[in-house]
Amino acid sequence: MAPLDLDKYVEIARLCKYLPENDLKRLCDYVCDLLLEESNVQPVSTPVTVCGDIHGQGHFWNEKQDHILRLVKHKSPSWLYVEDLPDECQTKYGNANAWRYCTKVFDMLTVAALIDEQILCVHGGLSPDIKTLDQIRTIERNQEIPHKGAFCDLVWSDPEDVDTWAISPRGAGWLFGAKVTNEFVHINNLKLICRAHQLVHEGYKFMFDEKLVTVWSAPNYCYHCGNIASIMVFKDVNTREPKLFRAVPDSERVIPPRTTTPYFL
Repeated sequence: MAPLDLDKYVEIARLCKYLPENDLKRLCDYVCDLLLEESNVQPVSTPVTVCGDIHGQGHFWNEKQDHILRLVKHKSPSWLYVEDLPDECQTKYGNANAWRYCTKVFDMLTVAALIDEQILCVHGGLSPDIKTLDQIRTIERNQEIPHKGAFCDLVWSDPEDVDTWAISPRGAGWLFGAKVTNEFVHINNLKLICRAHQLVHEGYKFMFDEKLVTVWSAPNYCYHCGNIASIMVFKDVNTREPKLFRAVPDSERVIPPRTTTPYFL
């Protein structure tokens, strides 16, 4: 079998086209093989650019001079079902195969990333069942994200002005406060927890004496929130720079036709 032509796939992405089904399968299988070698807490070195939620607004990332780190695993195939990805796959490919290839990759995505051993990147937040990074490393991640437990909490929890833990209005994960964050940072010799998961109108927000930052990378969320977005550039663990950006002007963008789904209500 001929080797993968990744440059060709990149060019297809630049043109906003989709891969032939056989190429998509080969690419997903290739990515799964790579993910098998990665840890639940994948080590990453600076310089690195951290990107939060984009909700389909990313056109194409082309930063060959450094890493781009998406804030790791945050959706299960069941949530993607709510967000109409299966319908899109069916429309474009005429069957559900593309959906299956993609969900196999989603299930194998890493849980967290660790920048220079001092900045933890996780999608949601902390868990009362997780005290150390080694506990995250023992999670069985090759599965749909469960509805409760440590794995769920890492994906769904949010920081809040509470002392320790509080029930989350999301129905999954927890609200966690400054005391919990400071203890986790101290125990694991961290400088910062970097997460996404929540809309921030200013693009990013530091909390808890700058021990935690939320990065949001989808400008004008849902085409009506009017928020700024950001990415966070780390030259090293002590040198960080948020880069802010707004949505493309209405006159220059095209809103793809879609049916509003419960996830966005």
